Amino acid sequence: MPGLTIGATVPNLEIETTNETFKLHDYFNNGWTIIFSHPFDFTLVCTTELGKMAAYLPEFEKRGVKLLGFSCDEYSHARSESKTLKPTQ
Repeated sequence: MPGLTIGATVPNLEIETTNETFKLHDYFNNGWTIIFSHPFDFTLVCTTELGKMAAYLPEFEKRGVKLLGFSCDEYSHARSESKTLKPTQ
């Protein structure tokens, strides 16, 4: 079966984010991580999804769960959007 499934080991890719660059396995650190994607940056769906995940972040943190969101857009485009997001979204 192609792709990743629940329980599969994620490849240890090097990830460049709007905050830092890291290896996935270092980020996971043998804990739970929810990986989610969103459509193109600067769309209503994108900001709604990111805002909801940010709103629930304290609940995930209480349970020791990390969040990792990604987009199909290029890094430079996502970096521009991260500056425009408001904490209330």
